[in-house]
Amino acid sequence: QVQLVESGGGLVQAGGSLRLSCVASESILNFDAMGWYRQAPGRQRELVAVITSGGTTNWLDSVKGRFTISSDNAKSTVYLQMNKMKPEDSAVYYCAVRLGVKYSWGQGTQVTVSS
Repeated sequence: QVQLVESGGGLVQAGGSLRLSCVASESILNFDAMGWYRQAPGRQRELVAVITSGGTTNWLDSVKGRFTISSDNAKSTVYLQMNKMKPEDSAVYYCAVRLGVKYSWGQGTQVTVSS
């Protein structure tokens, strides 16, 4: 079972930036896709950004042009760069990897954007 550890969350003012990191306990090349999800209180968990092993990316419409997903295979790390942040971006952000139909999740990191 892969272990995923997120970091980089915190409090930021609207318009500011944060970079989330997710370190995997094994090579991310082992997985079909890696991504970031978020869940705000009272809302369902939603996909923010995903990158497949083939380099295809998919985004939540509301973050397009503001967030960037990238990976460093040598460090087994996936990043989420978040710019021009808005209060509605506030949520717990989770890293996930997928192999076939199986997902593995990190513990989550809180992101709060103040207005």
